[in-house]
Amino acid sequence: MDAPLLDRVAEGDEEAVRECVDRYGGVVWGLARRMFADAASAEDAVQEVFIHLWRTAGRYDPRRGAEGTFVGVVARRKLLELLRRDGRRRDAAADLPDLAEEPTPDAVCFAEDSAELRECWSRLTVDQQGVLSRSVFGGLSYPQIAEEIGRPLGTVKTWARSALKSLSACWHAKQTDIDYPAAKEGTP
Repeated sequence: MDAPLLDRVAEGDEEAVRECVDRYGGVVWGLARRMFADAASAEDAVQEVFIHLWRTAGRYDPRRGAEGTFVGVVARRKLLELLRRDGRRRDAAADLPDLAEEPTPDAVCFAEDSAELRECWSRLTVDQQGVLSRSVFGGLSYPQIAEEIGRPLGTVKTWARSALKSLSACWHAKQTDIDYPAAKEGTP
């Protein structure tokens, strides 16, 4: 079994760094776009976040939480630091939730819910996951996604709608202990 991604990043594995950017770039970009007024500033901030993450990846402890949570906390803190350093702060940054280091009862419940949501997510098709990732984490509109992946707008909207319906049904099934089948490849 491979070492966790952030352990490999901390060791200087260039492939792991690329994988880290691929995996978490959309999340970091989404945060940066909410916090910075213009795209150029957000791009610069995202680059600084990943440089900082590369330097601090060795502090990741899987016993304290998921890699994605660690990346989110590091990204949010670095972005806020950049805003403060540059004297720029958008109101949206103040609206971001505070990610506490010590788990609270709500955080523990959220972690349990997150595991269930990840399982529901894994049941979506690759196309459905791609559309939702680009929309939710990348901040792209459906027309932008359609252009990026070279698919008709109607197809993108169908994938998004069916993905959200599947997630909702799976989540409901998890809450009521009903077995919910995985989506079949090619089925919207």
